[in-house]
Amino acid sequence: MKLFYIVLALILASVNLRPPITSISPLMSTITYDLGISGITASLLTTLPVLCMGIFAPFSVRLSRKWGNEGAIVLALILIGLGTGLRWFAGTTPLMMFTSFLSGVGIALAGPLLSSFIKQYFPDRVAAMVGIYSTAMVTGASISVGLSVPLQHTLGGSWRGSLAVWALPAAIALPVWLRLAWSAHTDRQSGATKSVLHTPLPVRSRRAWLLTLFFGLMAAIFYSLTAWLAPAIQSQGYSQETAGNIQTLFTLISLPSTLFIPMLVHRYQRRVFWLVGCALMELTGVLMLNLSISPWLAVIPLGIGAGGLFPIALMLPIDETSNAEEASSWSAMTQSGGYILGALGPLAIGWYYDATGSLVQAFYGLAGIIVLQVIVQLAIGNKKSSPE
Repeated sequence: MKLFYIVLALILASVNLRPPITSISPLMSTITYDLGISGITASLLTTLPVLCMGIFAPFSVRLSRKWGNEGAIVLALILIGLGTGLRWFAGTTPLMMFTSFLSGVGIALAGPLLSSFIKQYFPDRVAAMVGIYSTAMVTGASISVGLSVPLQHTLGGSWRGSLAVWALPAAIALPVWLRLAWSAHTDRQSGATKSVLHTPLPVRSRRAWLLTLFFGLMAAIFYSLTAWLAPAIQSQGYSQETAGNIQTLFTLISLPSTLFIPMLVHRYQRRVFWLVGCALMELTGVLMLNLSISPWLAVIPLGIGAGGLFPIALMLPIDETSNAEEASSWSAMTQSGGYILGALGPLAIGWYYDATGSLVQAFYGLAGIIVLQVIVQLAIGNKKSSPE
C-alpha cells in the first residue's frame, strides 16, 4: 500500500473524531430551549461521548487483535457515521442522548487504534504523524464549529440537520479504510505481516498512571472549553453567531501549535518546557475571559495552549513504548482513564451553571485544574521511562 494512501486514510479518519462533539456547542442554547432541558442535561450531550471514550477505549485492544487496526477502525467509522446521521431524526432528548452515545463509542475505539496505527506504519516518524493526526482532528473541530450555525440557517433553522451533516466525513472515509482493511487482511492471511501479540493494559505501571492523570486533566479543560466556551461568551452579551465565530477562532489558532509543537518536543527533547508553557497559556486565556477581557483576545492564548497539549498527550504513550501493540495498550489506558476524568469537566460546569446562573465564574475552576496539571507535568519530566 502506497505511503500517500496510508497518510490519506489517517487524515480522513482523524477528521471524524471531533465534529460529533464540537458541532453541538454553537447550537447549545437552541438545543436546550427546543428540547426543554437543563444546563446539566445539555452538558451530557458533550459529556456522554467523552465518557464513552473513556469506558470503551480498552475494547479497541481486543478488536485490534481480532480484526487488525484497519478492520477495527472501519467499525469505529461506521458507529460515528451512524450516530451522527441519526441526529437528523432526534426529536426527543433520549434519542439525542443515544446519538451521542453511539458516536462516542466509535470515537472511543478509533482513538487508541489510530495511535497504534501510527506506531505500526510510522515507527520512526511518530512526532510528525501525531502532528498530522491531531491537526486533522482540530481541523474537523474547527470546520464543524464554524459551520454549525450557518448550516442551521441554510437548512431552514434545523439544528438537527446541521448536526447530522457531520456524518458525511465518515461516509467519505469508509471506502478508503475498507480498501486498507482488505489489503491488511490479505497480507495477514498470506503471512506477510506478523500476528498481533497480546499486550495487557499497563495497570501496574506508575508511569502509565501518571500519563493517564495528565491526559484526564488536559481533557477536562479541553472539553469544558469545547462545550461551554460559546455559551459563556453569549452570557457576556454576544450573539450566537459571534460566539460561534470566536470559538472557531479558538480552534483555528490551535492548529499551528497542534501541528508543530510535537515536532519541537521531538527535536529538542524538553517536554517540561512545552508542557508547562502550554498550560500557562491556557491559564492566561481563562483568566482573561474571567476578567471580562475581550473574548476575541482571550481565545488566542487558550488556542495556543490547548492546541499544544492535546498532541503531546497523544504522543507520550506512543513515544514511551517499543511497538504497535504496546502503544495500543498504553494509549487505551491513558485515553480510557483520561477521558472518564475529562468528562467530569463540562458536567461540573453545567451543574454550576444550573446552581448559580453564571458560566464565567465557573471557569475559575478550570484555572485550578490547570495549576494541578502543571504539577503533574513536572512529575512527568523530560526523561522517558521504559514500560514496566
